[in-house]
Amino acid sequence: MGAMHVLACADKFRGTLTAPEFGAAVAAGAEGHEVVIQPLADGGEGTLDAFGGPNRRTTVTGPLGEPVDAAWRLSGGRAVIEMARASGLSLAGGADGNEPLEATTAGTGELIAKAVEAGASEIIVGLGGSATTDGGLGALRALPAPSRLRGVDLVVACDVETRFTDAAQVFGPQKGATAAQIRLLTARLERLVDVYRSEHGTDIAGVEGGGAAGGLAGGLIAAGARLESGAALIADAVELYDKIENADLVVTGEGRVDATSFDGKVVGEVIKLAAAAECDVLVIGGRIDDEARQRLDDLGVAWVDLVGAHGETTALTATADAVAASISDVLSR
Repeated sequence: MGAMHVLACADKFRGTLTAPEFGAAVAAGAEGHEVVIQPLADGGEGTLDAFGGPNRRTTVTGPLGEPVDAAWRLSGGRAVIEMARASGLSLAGGADGNEPLEATTAGTGELIAKAVEAGASEIIVGLGGSATTDGGLGALRALPAPSRLRGVDLVVACDVETRFTDAAQVFGPQKGATAAQIRLLTARLERLVDVYRSEHGTDIAGVEGGGAAGGLAGGLIAAGARLESGAALIADAVELYDKIENADLVVTGEGRVDATSFDGKVVGEVIKLAAAAECDVLVIGGRIDDEARQRLDDLGVAWVDLVGAHGETTALTATADAVAASISDVLSR
């Protein structure tokens, strides 16, 4: 096989590889071939990496009120913010350290305000990994006056369809909320629907995705943001289709590939774009369940399950090596 043009464009493998590290592993396994690395994300953690990484830092209010040094990006008038960098569950010490009733999105609002102050005309806010279920109230209180948001395209990148008042029930347990706290949080979200309707003239109750990041999506929509599928938004912003058209092989993946991977996630978006460009695709997953394997087979997409190919220990503790070995094997056939 002659030298190939390989495009590595995956989401993170949560807990084992970032998207840029996946790309580096593909490059290591594709020695002698040209590899282009384009990290991707679906709007959650890793969104900054997809746009080239952070280039600014601002001290803001953390999820439990403590100051945190949050990284974000501003380039060419476009600001990119990951709410997890300011209001994330990891900053609160995980579910065990979190205080679900107190956790606030104020820091995310402060980052948005900082981006406006710095002259951003477009602000993309990636959701995911939040500690919060405050319905975005903390963020809204930190935003600049509505008049200062005029002319700013505020975009929420989202990968879930949960509605605003369902956020506590769906996501509360993973944020450490007890059953009693979930009831209290749900009642608070229900009150906020009325508040946002009266104060902003926006009814967010029925908006699919409004419950993302504990309702932050809905709160920002009330402030004038538009909600978009994170994977599609990021793919378009980084001109992924053009990169795919120039490739002989596209390599994508994520830590767990299942039925949800084909619906608004990175894997599904890459497969769709590659099919339109008539380019071959290889999907690498830490684990690929049976339903996803059948779906990939039906689509004519090659795949590698790292646990099946290399064993669980290697797949989980030496993931980059497993990816590199898999790529080397595929390209040597």
